Amino acid sequence: MDLLSQLNEDLKTAMKARNKLELNVIRSLKTGVMNEKIELGHDLTPDEEVAVVSRGLKQRKESLTEFEKADRQDLADDTKAEIAIVEKYMPAQMSEDEINNVVKETAQQVGATSKADFGKLMGDIMPKVKGKADGKLVNQAVKNLLS
Repeated sequence: MDLLSQLNEDLKTAMKARNKLELNVIRSLKTGVMNEKIELGHDLTPDEEVAVVSRGLKQRKESLTEFEKADRQDLADDTKAEIAIVEKYMPAQMSEDEINNVVKETAQQVGATSKADFGKLMGDIMPKVKGKADGKLVNQAVKNLLS
């Protein structure tokens, strides 16, 4: 089942359960998918669908950080609940050890040994872990390896 079909099914379930938070999050994701589909002019590939969901997840995580800085616990709690809903539509995330292994393997393949190779190494790693790992974790793993 593609992402749009899954969102439609979950939207119906949320409507029947009268779950406003889940309903709003699913509508937001569905809108993002539909807008991307219109913008690109074709049905989305699974990678493009993951990119849309990743953007939604990233926005919510950034909002959570800002709410916590501003000491707005009420908004932070709602955002945490939204993040949990969005994560259901993401592929399984890689563990820190898996990320480190990918970084080490790619560094050996590329021949990266110094901080000057950071950009080249990141450019080779990110397509491999797209949607499966947080960019901040990958960035940190690369920095740790090259330092």
